[in-house]
Amino acid sequence: MARNLSPKCKLCRREGVKLFLKGERCYSPKCAFIKRKYPPGTHGPKGYPKLSEYGRQLREKQKIKKIYGILEKQLRIYATRAAKFVGNDEEILLRLLELRLDNVIYRATFVSSRSMARQVVNHGHLKINGRRVNIPSYQVEPGDEIVIKEGSKIFKKIKQNIEANKGKIKPSSWLEVDSNKLAIKVINKPLVGDLIQDVNAKLIIEFYSR
Repeated sequence: MARNLSPKCKLCRREGVKLFLKGERCYSPKCAFIKRKYPPGTHGPKGYPKLSEYGRQLREKQKIKKIYGILEKQLRIYATRAAKFVGNDEEILLRLLELRLDNVIYRATFVSSRSMARQVVNHGHLKINGRRVNIPSYQVEPGDEIVIKEGSKIFKKIKQNIEANKGKIKPSSWLEVDSNKLAIKVINKPLVGDLIQDVNAKLIIEFYSR
């Protein structure tokens, strides 16, 4: 599977907003976005240009791709699927992205970034309802139980990450997390308040509706 290997701090600077792609570093003074609040490039500091309507749609599309670590083709598929459901296309699109398996691992605070969550899934460290799954884009459903295999190499590292996050980050309200057994139960689908707030999904839907 292809993926974006560009420096993560550069991705944040390009969008002009923190995307929290590097876990702990994003909350520290070492964050490149804090040091250099201007777009990346070879011509030195310069401001962000004024965008047309199409430009705003494009930037929102690029932003959500970077946040969830997905490619153009994948996002287009999600947008197409969202249009087929009855309801608000924008909310449905964000809900489909939140229900990705790699995002669920991240939302449970087992890992500090979605890229690490993707790695945990790819390496086959977990089971869903007793069945091994190694597809990051797998769509979880209410009632699904996700367990990190106790014998896996990542088990100890996840335990350490949960301890480090105690009191700082809480698991999403639509998940029931057992930090001792490293188990997650999907209680229900994310509500509107649980969806990511830093993205204008309306502009993304408009982009793919052209």
